[in-house]
Order: sequence, then C-alpha cells, then structure tokens
Amino acid sequence: MKRVVITGLGAVTPIGIGKEKFWNSLIQGKSGIGLITRFDTKEFDTKIGAEVKDFNPSDYIDKKEAKRMDRFTQYAVVGAKLAIEDGNLNLDKLNLDKVGVVIGVGIGGMETMETEYGKLRDRGPSRVSPLFIPMMISNMAPGQISMTFGFRGPTMTVTTACASSTHAIGEAFRMIKSGNVDMVVAGGADASITPISVAGFCSMKALSTRNNDPTKASRPFDKERDGFVMGEGAGILILEELNHALSRGANIYGEIVGYGSTSDAFHITQPDPEARGATRAMELALEEAAADYNDVEYINAHGTSTYFNDKLETLAIKNVFKDHAEDINISSTKSMTGHLLGAAGGIEAIAAIMAIKEGIIPPTINYEHPDEECDLNYTPNEAVKRDIKYALSNSLGFGGHNGTVLFKKYID
Repeated sequence: MKRVVITGLGAVTPIGIGKEKFWNSLIQGKSGIGLITRFDTKEFDTKIGAEVKDFNPSDYIDKKEAKRMDRFTQYAVVGAKLAIEDGNLNLDKLNLDKVGVVIGVGIGGMETMETEYGKLRDRGPSRVSPLFIPMMISNMAPGQISMTFGFRGPTMTVTTACASSTHAIGEAFRMIKSGNVDMVVAGGADASITPISVAGFCSMKALSTRNNDPTKASRPFDKERDGFVMGEGAGILILEELNHALSRGANIYGEIVGYGSTSDAFHITQPDPEARGATRAMELALEEAAADYNDVEYINAHGTSTYFNDKLETLAIKNVFKDHAEDINISSTKSMTGHLLGAAGGIEAIAAIMAIKEGIIPPTINYEHPDEECDLNYTPNEAVKRDIKYALSNSLGFGGHNGTVLFKKYID
C-alpha cells in the first residue's frame, strides 16, 4: 500500500482567506461570527452567522466563469486554487489523468435554488435560468475544479451532511493508498447562509440565538451552549502519494494514516446515546494506522456547541481513549469559524495538520462554564504549544454519519 502525505492547503473561511490568515486567526482565538449581512433577518430567531468576509471571486477566477457558479462552487474553486498554489504544483508537469477531485458538499446551491424559485413563483417558468441546474447541483464543485485545472482522474462529490468533507478526504486517501491515482484535490465547500436554510435550522431549534453577543455565541463544550452558528466557505487539501511528492521536492505538511467511517443507525438528527458510531469511527482510524491510542495528543473535535453533540462526542472520546482521554488536548475550532456544514471537515483537517506542523494547538474560545457531562481538556480560550505525533479530526453528521481521519507527523 502507498503512503499518503498532505502537500497543499487552501482555506476560504470566516476568519480569513488563505492558509496563513486562517491559521493565525485560529491561534489568536479570533471569532469570525457576526450579524448576518446577506439578507434581512428581522423575522428570524437567529440573526447571526459566520460569513466569509471580503470574498471577491474575480480576484481568483475568470469573472465570466464565476457568474456561472453558485457561491459554494466559487468557494471550492478558490480553495483548490489556493491549495494548488500552496503546494507549488506545476500542472504542465503532472500526469493529469492520475489526479482526482473529491469534494464534500452538505447542501449545494441553495442560493441559486432560492433565486430561481423566486423567478418561477413571481414571473413564470420561462424566466428560470438555463443555468439553474448546472449551478445548483452539488457535483459542480468537483466538476468545476476538474474543468478549471484539467484534472482527468476520478471526480466525485460526497454528501453525508456535516461529515461530508471528512469522508471526502478519507475516500481520497484510499484512492491514493490503493495506487489508483497519484494525487487528489480533496476537502469540502458549502454556502448555506440563505433565508430558507437559516429558517430551516431555526425551526429545528439547532441554532444559537445569542444575537446580542455574536462572537460569544459558539461555545462548544461550555455548559451554557445554546446551539451552533452557521458558517460557510471551503477547506481544500492536496493529498499526494509519498514518492510522487518526494520526486518533485514538495513541502510535506504531514501524513494521513487512518480513516474511519460508520453509521449510528439511530435517528435523523440526534446522535446515538451510547456514542457507538462515533466511537467505532475513531477506533477504525487508529486500527488502520496501527497506532497506539496513547500516542494521540490532539483531537480537533466536531464540537458544534449543541447539547447532545458535545456531550456524546465527549463520551465517544472516553470510550476510545480510556484514562488517556484526560491527557489529550481537544479543541473545537467551530468556536471561531462557526459550523461550515459540509465544508467543516475540510478546514478542521487543515487545522489539525497545521497543529502537527507548528506544534501549536488552537483553542476552544468562549469556554467559561464547565459542564459535568463534558469534563475533558478542551484547550480553553488560549492556544498551547505541544509537540504532536498524531492528531485526529472528527465529523458527525445528521443521519448518523460519522467520519474520522488520523494525521501523523511526517518522518522520513
């Protein structure tokens, strides 16, 4: 089996565009959450979100092409471009038949759907754009990446709600490990801060209503958490076969060594009360890597800031790591980025890899009130320095989808 390393990172996030801005904001504990500016929230219970600021797609891609993409696809293409640049890829020297694209998308072109439905309702079917379908469908994120950069390997979308991009990274890992391709552009993108999406999550009572204090609203593992905050953007990685990376002198951030994917088979939104699926996903990732669980120093938690998720992810970590669970630094970077839904696992994988590379663990901000049901070390409020050999990243989605990827410090 082939070894797989990470050689490029592209982040489009509410706390910065580009790897450096994203990482610096994380370790400084900077929140990207504020009042929603994209539409009038007067009648909404939740008026806050984590929007990507200062995003102009034509700064990165052709203006005419950008107009033919929904915002989630723009984020994906820009994230891929940034990752390709960060990975110093010379496309003229790659065998593009051996480069794949696997992108996780939770919802897809919701903004396009709402816009075109408004035309249908108000002006009739003849006014609906011929670009409606190709802009809205979720597979256009990897499709546009492949067309923009000429990648002709396997190209696909993974949709497993909030576990989508972790599963995309895991499936990409398996493609390279088995020898099918040399490289995969993998990660996730979503752009779901739209009226109907926010209204839907409000109706579920899933979102924080701490509207008067947005930067304090996302508070994973804190006893006074009251729901998650919707975010959007993209997190894209270059996964590459080790010898291929070495032959071109690539900068290696770290190695991906394990992947676990399971289902709760329990409930459409609530996690299994015994956390069996989340537990088994972490165990599978450790087993694939033949890693000793005592060597894991950091977990980038799913940590949404909802009551059940944080309580049961804590239980799952205890199930896997036993007494060692208390020695692990855990953090939820959603406390700063909000919850990017299908894109969450992508930017959280970048955070985990950067933590290994830099020896710094980003904090869980807004952690003020300990909860007896969440009693591990969540790296409260300030980043800490720690040498890391192994780091896990967890994602848990509606429908009972669980995904875990395990990263390791690269050693020759």
